[in-house]
Amino acid sequence: MNQVLIAQKQAQANVITRREETASTRSLLNTAKLMEDNEMLFKLKEMEYVEKIADKIGEITISGNGNMVKQLKEIFAVNK
Repeated sequence: MNQVLIAQKQAQANVITRREETASTRSLLNTAKLMEDNEMLFKLKEMEYVEKIADKIGEITISGNGNMVKQLKEIFAVNK
């Protein structure tokens, strides 16, 4: 009897998990469609991820040629 109840509860938990995964995937798809249609939204999302990465960085050392600022501007510039 207990095994039947355990199996039923596991099946219910699996249904809930799959439903949540489907909703999450649907949300990601909707976000991707919005970003595809709106370049500014894409740039904002990109900058959000850069911010998250930058929060984890304690120190930055830059070495190389003098084009570093130009390259950074190109990365974050809005293409028209």
